[in-house]
Amino acid sequence: MALLRFLLFSFLCTLFVYQCHGACAEVDSDTEAVAGKGFKLGCISCKRRSEVRGEASVEWYFRPKGEADFFLMYTYNEDGPTIESDQFVDRVDWNGSKRSRDIQDASIYLLNVTFNDSGTYRCFFNRILSYENYEYNDVVSKVVHLSVVGKATRGTASIVSEVMMYVSIIGLQLWLLIEMIYCYRKIAAAGEEALREAANAEYLAIASESKDNCAGVQVGE
Repeated sequence: MALLRFLLFSFLCTLFVYQCHGACAEVDSDTEAVAGKGFKLGCISCKRRSEVRGEASVEWYFRPKGEADFFLMYTYNEDGPTIESDQFVDRVDWNGSKRSRDIQDASIYLLNVTFNDSGTYRCFFNRILSYENYEYNDVVSKVVHLSVVGKATRGTASIVSEVMMYVSIIGLQLWLLIEMIYCYRKIAAAGEEALREAANAEYLAIASESKDNCAGVQVGE
């Protein structure tokens, strides 16, 4: 019985962790692309309250390296994507939230990256949050500084980030294992205590019944 409870608890914990994977997390975009290959420009803005209904449109701006001004390069709204700049015609794909007007991931994918794509990218979320009695307009912006190289390199920051990711995963698994063992012991201890209380109650009931029987016999005599 204790083993069955432990397995059930393990299954519920696994299900809980699996469901949490669907949560929104704001992750910074990579910043180094390789010429001639594709590259994902990440842009994520999570709502603070997921239960609030919202709609959003997205605008991407680009400032080439060495230039002073931004220009509109890409938009995405309820009508779909639009490439606004000739420089990016047939080279940008939407890689963000799909089948939803409540956009929280506005990432795009650059095809056939060139050295001319080096520079600063900025995405804007124009979001409308719908509350019970009013609507709230919110504008959020994210910035990505992109460098284009001829050959892929792996910097120290990337290596450290990967190591920290694995350390975090292992730490989380150890914490979950400790929690499972703790809960299992707590459940087992509670079960043993309940059995002892039941046994004591049964013993007292038998003793009381025997005492009553003895008293009845003495009165009969």
